[in-house]
Amino acid sequence: MSTLPPVRPEYQRELTPLENFALEVPLPWHQRLWNQTWLRKTVIVAFLLLLWEAAARWQNNDLMLPGVIQTWQAFIADMASGELPARMAISLSLLLKGYLIGSVLALLLSALAISTRFGRDLLSTLTAMLNPLPAIALLPLALLWFGLGNNSLLFVLIHSVMWPIALSTWSGFSSVSDTLRMTGRNYGLKGPRLVLNILIPASLPAILSGLKIGWAFAWRTLIAAELVFGASSGQGGLGWYIYQNRNELFTDRVFAGLVSVIVIGLLVEGLIFATIEKITVKRWGMQR
Repeated sequence: MSTLPPVRPEYQRELTPLENFALEVPLPWHQRLWNQTWLRKTVIVAFLLLLWEAAARWQNNDLMLPGVIQTWQAFIADMASGELPARMAISLSLLLKGYLIGSVLALLLSALAISTRFGRDLLSTLTAMLNPLPAIALLPLALLWFGLGNNSLLFVLIHSVMWPIALSTWSGFSSVSDTLRMTGRNYGLKGPRLVLNILIPASLPAILSGLKIGWAFAWRTLIAAELVFGASSGQGGLGWYIYQNRNELFTDRVFAGLVSVIVIGLLVEGLIFATIEKITVKRWGMQR
């Protein structure tokens, strides 16, 4: 008795040729247009502006809630007079100083934490103690230590920036695979060279996320601090502009200042950080 399996006879089946078959069916023009992110976000913003205008007309009290048109007119008038650009320049110059100093300190602290056990203990202890502490709560102490001036605002800005960036950077450093670490050590990299050449590029998505969070924290901390104290020798930023116009009951100019804060935040997020992500992590396939 044969133990070999039966041999199936070979045969050839003719397939029906495909006719009028398109490999790619183009989407309708309205679907292609709606797939554009900028259009969807523009529609959302336009809808919010319509809600704002409808609420202002229903309220019918410009002192309580000015409409979009009144706010736009106040914004254009103060931009033309140069007051708003001057306030923006004061706030942004101070913000950039605090943001850069806080970012560098956070990076150094994270590099120390990834390199030594003492650094890890130091980072975990400091972040557990100081990260939950609101930066604006330190403003009275800052005024006592540094006096009435920009140094007090700079101190609270550095505090608001350091800890979220340090935590995100440390998280990114910790998630780098052992394979990449050993590859760097095989090339003789250690200490600062290992951090610069291996850890920072590999953990760039986490670092950028921390930088965006730190920017948001610094921006709102600065505006809040300037609302409490923002004038030094007659100079004040956007927060002081909002506070001053609130005292004078120019509500349309208050909203113009708030719109300026929002627009600057959107521009930084949509231009600077989005461009950095596009030319780095998205281009390298590290982020979808």
